[in-house]
Amino acid sequence: MEKIKIKIEKEEEKRVSPWSWVPSLYLAEGLPYVIITVVSVTMYKRMGISNADIALYTGWLYLPWVIKPCWSPLVEILKAKRLWIVLTQLFIGAGLAGIALTIPLSFFFRATLAFFWLLAFASATHDIAADGFYLLGLNDKQQAMFVGIRSTCYKIATIMGQGLLVMLAGYLETSGIGLSVAWSITFFISAGTFILLACYHHRMLPQPLADESHSPQTFRAVVREFSSAFHSFFKKPQILTALFFMLTFRFSEAQLLKLISPFLLDSKASGGLGLTTAEVGFAYGTIGIIGLVVGGIIGGISASKGGLKRWLWPMTLSMLLTSATFLYLSFSQTDNRLLIHFCIVIEQFGYGFGFTAYVLYLMHFSKGERQTAHYAICTGFMALGMMIPGMFAGWLQELLGYKHFFIWVMLSGIVPLVATALLKIRTDE
Repeated sequence: MEKIKIKIEKEEEKRVSPWSWVPSLYLAEGLPYVIITVVSVTMYKRMGISNADIALYTGWLYLPWVIKPCWSPLVEILKAKRLWIVLTQLFIGAGLAGIALTIPLSFFFRATLAFFWLLAFASATHDIAADGFYLLGLNDKQQAMFVGIRSTCYKIATIMGQGLLVMLAGYLETSGIGLSVAWSITFFISAGTFILLACYHHRMLPQPLADESHSPQTFRAVVREFSSAFHSFFKKPQILTALFFMLTFRFSEAQLLKLISPFLLDSKASGGLGLTTAEVGFAYGTIGIIGLVVGGIIGGISASKGGLKRWLWPMTLSMLLTSATFLYLSFSQTDNRLLIHFCIVIEQFGYGFGFTAYVLYLMHFSKGERQTAHYAICTGFMALGMMIPGMFAGWLQELLGYKHFFIWVMLSGIVPLVATALLKIRTDE
């Protein structure tokens, strides 16, 4: 019987190539996240919402990723992950269409935020199902081979969202059809993309035997196991130091991220750089992504050769580049597009290189029994560390102005340095 099962699994692997679904699956995972957390900021800025309101209300949108470990058992026991993937992609497509329909309304801010909330929960659920399906749909060798592919495709989703979609909206803005119509069309195109992705994955995703519907009567057992996972997580050595690091490593970046687009779009008189929507999309969708990818690749190669302990401090310090570049731009307010693009490349490189240390530490801390559950909990704390600082960033910027705000963000970089200094990592990591 076991031989038959292995034979069926091998035939399934031959029939469905991972190249036919892994890249598209992680495009579908990354795109809604960047739309919800980044593209929404640009849209609301162009629609006249204040920086304080943008940062506060879009900051709350991180919450579903913070608490997603709380409903991850449901994805395990209710139907197959393959079905969850297709259903959540259809739901995301419908939610994006809802945003497109409500943008022209007089109460668009509240209406679109409601849809963004629904999208955030659907996207977080899709993440759980997609990451779980990746482990079930590939064998160990394939998982190792495609880990770089999935990361690259996630970054390509960043290009599509932060770059191409924003560029499209900017082009439509200048065509004379109006701001609201321009952004509505952009979101309708996004909605259509997800409907197509759902149809594609319904046909192309493999059907591994391990990805079967579970019986509802196992719910209590799963809840007990889940509670045990949380209990064991908080019993880990150095848990308080680890939590402080997880929550504060991105303290400076979380504040910066919410004000990058407003700063680039605001007029010179308001302390910004006065770029157009299309220019911001081009800067991050083409030039910036080069720095991000190069930084990530160099970070991965460096860490694989020297280990986390050796590269932890260089990578942590490189995160300061993200603040330093915008501190310079806020004081210079240069019109030189080449210089602006260069600063954005440096900022994205610093983030791509530095963030490697953060991910490696989460993996390092999660090692041992219940590694998957512990890593999910770690990512929840990572999202919380992004949500809270980002929420008050807009209010703080309006209080201080861009120049003093970026000084504050630069000084905030001291907090992750303290958190890093408190860590104790074995030499072999």
